[in-house]
Amino acid sequence: MTKEELGKKIFAASHITGEFLLRSGQISNEYFDKYLFESDPQLLNEITVQLINLLPSDTEIIAGLEMGGIPIATMLSSKSGHPAIYVRKKAKEYGTRKLAEGNQFAGKKVTVIEDVVTTGGQIITSVNELRELGAVIDKVMCVIVRDPKAYQNLSSAGLTLLPLFTMDELKKIA
Repeated sequence: MTKEELGKKIFAASHITGEFLLRSGQISNEYFDKYLFESDPQLLNEITVQLINLLPSDTEIIAGLEMGGIPIATMLSSKSGHPAIYVRKKAKEYGTRKLAEGNQFAGKKVTVIEDVVTTGGQIITSVNELRELGAVIDKVMCVIVRDPKAYQNLSSAGLTLLPLFTMDELKKIA
């Protein structure tokens, strides 16, 4: 499947209209319901086929952010052979009390995976916490960038954003 064909399928499956409050606090009259493309095995497979081409060559660990980044990171891990970790928004308060579950990542080059990025706020929070635990992170991959401001926000945190699609691209493709 070409990238353009994939964009059309993602848009058709996931684009809904109405009034939506985004995590960033912004109100939007359109929404990409990421779970509609992440729960479709064919779409998820095709997304990861395309994303693997963006995966930085120095990646040692793939980090899926809770919750939307986890299915993508799992598939990308399977296709690339790189181990994955699953990052919580907040370290659990029981059991192992870990922020990230899975492989050891301290001292390793970690590429963060997210589904849809608007401002990048949660990514920055999670990356800073992972860095405090020893992760080496300078790249973030995502399926869709909603707001171009995310590039600057992430850049200010020492991160390069590598999207599969921007919102504008998806709208043009559709």
